[in-house]
Amino acid sequence: MPLTPSATDGSPAVAGPPPSAPAPQRRIGVPGIVFFIVAASAPLTVAAGGFTQALGVTGVLGIPVLYAAIAVVLALFTSGYAAMSRHITGAGAFYAYAAQGLGRPAGVGTAFVALVAYNAMQVGLAGLFGATTAEFVEARTGVEVPWWALVLAVTALVGVLGYRRVDVSAKVLAVLLAVEFAVVLAFDLGQLGHAPQGLSTVPLTLHSALDGQLGVALCFVFGSYMGFESAALYSDECRDPKRTVARATYTAVAVVGLFYAFSSWAMIVGAGPDRAVGMAQQQGPELLFTLGSDALGPLFADLSQLFLITSILASLVSFHNAVARYVRSLGREQVLPRGLGALHPRHGSPYRGSLLQTVVTVAVTVAFAAAGRDPVADVFTWLTNLGAVGVILLMLVTSVSVVAFFARRQHLGTGERLWHRVVAPVLAAIPLAVIFWLALSTFSVQLGVAPGNPLRWILPGLIVASAAAGLAWGHHLRRSRPTAYARIGTSRAE
Repeated sequence: MPLTPSATDGSPAVAGPPPSAPAPQRRIGVPGIVFFIVAASAPLTVAAGGFTQALGVTGVLGIPVLYAAIAVVLALFTSGYAAMSRHITGAGAFYAYAAQGLGRPAGVGTAFVALVAYNAMQVGLAGLFGATTAEFVEARTGVEVPWWALVLAVTALVGVLGYRRVDVSAKVLAVLLAVEFAVVLAFDLGQLGHAPQGLSTVPLTLHSALDGQLGVALCFVFGSYMGFESAALYSDECRDPKRTVARATYTAVAVVGLFYAFSSWAMIVGAGPDRAVGMAQQQGPELLFTLGSDALGPLFADLSQLFLITSILASLVSFHNAVARYVRSLGREQVLPRGLGALHPRHGSPYRGSLLQTVVTVAVTVAFAAAGRDPVADVFTWLTNLGAVGVILLMLVTSVSVVAFFARRQHLGTGERLWHRVVAPVLAAIPLAVIFWLALSTFSVQLGVAPGNPLRWILPGLIVASAAAGLAWGHHLRRSRPTAYARIGTSRAE
């Protein structure tokens, strides 16, 4: 069996999964990957919740500037991320990058953080889906449906899509995203036509961006981009992974960054810069429906509430697929039980990873429901903030891994520009480190709890604990299962 370049710990990397492992079917191209990326970010959900939360909690009027600034950071990150994706084209993504750049134990630690972070995002969004859908049904029919029952129902639906071929999920996301963008663009145009204080440029100034709780605002804004980094998870299913991952990620960053900056400006203009913060504090997510109804009529408010539900559904589909592919990658390389790495013989999907993610969502949802916890204040807020901290850490580790990867493999570095292999990753790592520190230091504000609340440390502690457990497991594999250890993060390394 041919060997790839040695990993950072000096042991040879075995190229490829065991010979008996079935190959995934390459069914999706750039548009399909973009659908998964943008769907995870959930544009309509961000417009209703992300914009208003960032405005109301922080008082920062220059939110559009921050959305543009974070998009620049993500573009820098993508430069190194895409360069590495041309040499590591398996579905391990951050896990494989960290293993190849920083060593196999670091890769396993990264994988465990990713599993906790993405599962937390998935279950948190499921809680929001249950609460939003229950409220919608009760308001229009008078029937009270338990939020957890709706979560179990949507989890079954998402699980079925995850079990099927990946292009089935991509087609569903394409339809849902088209509706999302149409709704938000209609809202934006309506606000520009009914701006009480005119088309103000005040929210577009640097002074407005720096005025208020900037650190918290950056964390909220960064959280709106969650899921954009997932392109590499589909490398095994891309028609041309060495080009598709980079193109899809750049496209998603550009589309989402411009869209969020423009839409947040439209919302502030629609409310009036002098009133936007106060209205966001008073109304929260309802602000989008209130402003939309005033500008476009009550029918818009009803439709947008319905499409908010489908927006969350699209995000659930995307995160579910991401988790399933992480599990499949870890099972294929025997970091987790080998059976989890199996592909469905007909659909070519990581169906066992999909089933495991479904079981996790059901178990955590039942636990929260049995404890009588609120689906928004507890399930959604706690878990999505936990997931966001984890993803920020993953991106920081990946940026460092890119530099280390090319530094240790000079023969590969000659094919990549200095900008992609060193400069851009370093320029991305600096703000990512700052944002990670801000996310930890302001975590109580993001949760809406007192600084002394135990959750302020318990939830971020789960990220630390998962990283430590992964590192320990990686070292254990090196001692007890050297063959499995040699495969870590190398299933498609070139």
